[in-house]
Amino acid sequence: RGLRRGLQRSAPSPLLRRRLAIVVLLAAVLGATCMFWLRDSGLVAVEEVQVTGLTGRDAARLRTTLDGAGRGMTTLHVDRAALEAAVEPFPVVQAIQVEADFPNGLRITVIEHRPVAVLVSGEKRIPVARDGAVLAGLPIEGSLPEIRTGAPIPPAQLEPGATLDGARVAGGAPGALLSRLEQVEREEERGLVVSVRGGPELVFGSADRLTAKWAAAVRVLADPDAAGAEYLDLRLPERPAAGGLAVETVAPVAPAAESTTETLPVVPETDPAGPVEPAPVVPEAVPGTESAPGAVDPAPEPVVPVPAQPVDPGGGAIAEPQP
Repeated sequence: RGLRRGLQRSAPSPLLRRRLAIVVLLAAVLGATCMFWLRDSGLVAVEEVQVTGLTGRDAARLRTTLDGAGRGMTTLHVDRAALEAAVEPFPVVQAIQVEADFPNGLRITVIEHRPVAVLVSGEKRIPVARDGAVLAGLPIEGSLPEIRTGAPIPPAQLEPGATLDGARVAGGAPGALLSRLEQVEREEERGLVVSVRGGPELVFGSADRLTAKWAAAVRVLADPDAAGAEYLDLRLPERPAAGGLAVETVAPVAPAAESTTETLPVVPETDPAGPVEPAPVVPEAVPGTESAPGAVDPAPEPVVPVPAQPVDPGGGAIAEPQP
């Protein structure tokens, strides 16, 4: 009982508990107010913007745009949406990465689109990225495959279809092969077909499983046995087929009725008890005659053949002339 009374006496009164709650609430409000004030104050304002990853001809313009947008922020309040809106007019920009450098720095890394093909519509030639982003204004550098289309080229993004599938196929090519690709087109029977400069056509069929199909293409192209092939069928990447190779001569096979096995003579089986002598042949006795003991039958008289009589065509026999 004494211990219980001591605990009851040491517990704070309801009035004290209310006062403590008010103090904690006021501290939280004051801290939040200071934070909101500090995040937009000049103490943490961005004074230096570092931009990396720019390589194209618009690098200077992009750096100026991002520098101006970043200097209106603070390191405690970075508006990423505002930075993305600032680079939206530049199709070369795929994405940006932003990192605050407290107290007054801001680092921005620009990830650029990589052109993988050239869209050709009439006299227009515009590079396109793997994801279908139309890179209008970006210079065409190096050798890129062509994707011809009869429709107008959209201003920003390709719609789903054959043209976008062709860009995806070209974008999946290894860097060493991309410069050798001449054209990507869709055929009615074979689907997507890639023309290779100095090499066979690559038949992809559809735009799925591109990683496996390109790996199969690289493997077959490196095989000396596939040299001289006219096309590589990659529609089944597990079993790529090289077409147009010379057919190897196959040795003829003997017909099924003939046999090359040597014929062995048939050996009669012998009785293990010993050879059996044939019984002597006894001539039958002619009735009315008797054979003397030990006498030998005379040899039979030879048979003289009788010449055939010539037949008269009228039906009678022709008489032979007398000697």
